[in-house]
Amino acid sequence: MENKPSSKKVSSNNSLGMLLLKGRTFIVLILLVIFFSLATPTFLTTSSLLLVAKHVALYGILGIGMTYVIITGGIDLSVGAVVGLSGMIAGGLINEGLSMFGYTLYFSIPLVILITVICGACIGALNGFLITRFKVAPFIATLGIMYVARGAAMLRSQGKTFANIVGKEALGNTGFELLGRNVLGIPVGAIILFVIAVIAGVILKKTPLGWHIFSIGGNEKAAKLSGVKVNKVKILVYIFSAICASIVGLIAAAQLVAAHPATGESWEMNAIAAAVLGGTSMAGGIGTIGGTIVGAFVIGVINDGMVMCGVSEFWQMVIKGLVIIFAVIIDQFQRNLQAKMALQQRNENK
Repeated sequence: MENKPSSKKVSSNNSLGMLLLKGRTFIVLILLVIFFSLATPTFLTTSSLLLVAKHVALYGILGIGMTYVIITGGIDLSVGAVVGLSGMIAGGLINEGLSMFGYTLYFSIPLVILITVICGACIGALNGFLITRFKVAPFIATLGIMYVARGAAMLRSQGKTFANIVGKEALGNTGFELLGRNVLGIPVGAIILFVIAVIAGVILKKTPLGWHIFSIGGNEKAAKLSGVKVNKVKILVYIFSAICASIVGLIAAAQLVAAHPATGESWEMNAIAAAVLGGTSMAGGIGTIGGTIVGAFVIGVINDGMVMCGVSEFWQMVIKGLVIIFAVIIDQFQRNLQAKMALQQRNENK
């Protein structure tokens, strides 16, 4: 009888700790906004906030695709290279067209976007195929494809930039830069992020495919025994991740009105950081789209806030690396606390 109050107190403390852990990313975001607004007076200006929103849109879209992959227990290191390659594909089609049999074809912007996204989907399918059919570890498979995609981006223009990719009215391929502009004061990229987030969130939480994705990350063997087509789902997940990267490549090129093969370098780290900061477990089976969006805001605020404060690019890399390590440590701590609470609950019920 004397142990009951003590047990309840411990349970209450654990519940409070779990609540703080689940809301940790949002708390960190608020603290970062307060810190940078005090550190630099330009942080909360309209122009600065729009810049942050543009960057958050890119990290958020990449992070959503990465969230799907990590939930299945995988990783996709090729997304940054796919960003660069996608920009080069779109830039080349707009500026140079497609030469075939002595003729040069120029495509409308919707077709340019469609072709680019299809190319990205093919890269994602290749990732999934290597992982499921040849049993290559996700880290190794996507690392290899990362180099292939980055090399292909360089070869597309021999390392040069496709500048001023605005098209020509006579060729019917103008309007690409609209992807990088604002509509009613809101960046188009942010609107696209919202649409993708809603769709991805609904699929993950309300459809059988979403349940299959979680079940694979939770226990792949059990998922197979329950009838889940594990290989098919994994391939779909990597295709989705690559499509998200292609969309980011298009938006980034439109914002710059130029395409460079090195665009997207190390952005896979931003995507992973956004997902992990948002509560996606590197062990698989746990993750939310909403959490990833908040994580993307944290990464965007850190990046742009440090730039406005004049922090060296080298220190920015160090800090982002520490953020990822810290997020993984907190994730492990949360998993241990959840296991402890579950065990305590079972003991109390006996």
